[in-house]
Amino acid sequence: MGLKITQTASYVPPQVVTNDDLTEIMDTSDEWISSRTGIKQRHVSRGEQTSDLAVKVAQSLLKKAAVDADQIDFIIVATMSPDFLTPSTAAIVQGKIHAQHALAFDLNSACSGFIYALAVADKLLAGPYRRGLVIGAEVLTKLVDWQDRSTAVLFGDGSGGVLVEKDVTTAGIIAEDLRAFGEQAAILTAGYQPTVSTFSQDDTDQHKHYLEMQGRDVYTFATHEVPSSINRVLTQANWQKDDVDWYLLHQANGRILTVIAKHLNEPVAKFLNNVARYGNTSAASVAILLDEFVTSGDIQPGQKLILSGFGGGLTVASIALIFN
Repeated sequence: MGLKITQTASYVPPQVVTNDDLTEIMDTSDEWISSRTGIKQRHVSRGEQTSDLAVKVAQSLLKKAAVDADQIDFIIVATMSPDFLTPSTAAIVQGKIHAQHALAFDLNSACSGFIYALAVADKLLAGPYRRGLVIGAEVLTKLVDWQDRSTAVLFGDGSGGVLVEKDVTTAGIIAEDLRAFGEQAAILTAGYQPTVSTFSQDDTDQHKHYLEMQGRDVYTFATHEVPSSINRVLTQANWQKDDVDWYLLHQANGRILTVIAKHLNEPVAKFLNNVARYGNTSAASVAILLDEFVTSGDIQPGQKLILSGFGGGLTVASIALIFN
């Protein structure tokens, strides 16, 4: 008994900002960005909040599956850019789609969030729950300092998700590896909440609201820890690398994907990639990637997938999944 992905969906804001567009507001170039990251453009919200993006995905999933909202038992939204600290983005989604029987909560593991959320959903489905929505949604552009070319060029907005159901005949998630490296937390931060009240004054630099990243350290972390995590789930699943049809990794940087493929001694063609069109959408990236290649027909039922995310926390998360 396990998790079955019965539908996929994604949504990105219509506004596209190309690398050339960014040259109008900062000292950069298309060549500088694309050669270092593989990114050519990103989608940017012009007012839609994270919950708005997530609602679009939830509605699409329900429509595709011909499922009523009151048949949903839980909603998990993975995000590091919520509308509010409370209510949760998932609760806003629950209210807007009228999923009156669904429990709802957010999960923040940054760019690993969608993988973490799938693992949590798997546990819920092993209990009394039958059907749920797992969504990764981000409006990262509200956390970006648009004068900082080292970070601003990397990120975009978007949402993706899946409808998951209890499957009594097979296990969808065969193995998982979820890890956190909190001693390295300062390497990637965003959205600092200062302690300011009548009784105290936090004099921390208010610029810490913006996303700050030590890029070289993140690169080293990803290229070392992600292959290790993937190897652990392959061992747990008793899969050989040749068994894997596709790798779906967090779309942070095209060069990172190439190096991870090399470390695993796997052809880069097995690593699905859309970072050029969307940039880094954090918790949404793997979900958008999954929907795009399910829709194109490249991902087929019965195929063996490795999904892996890595990022703020620092965190890494991988699952071995039979797409059914």
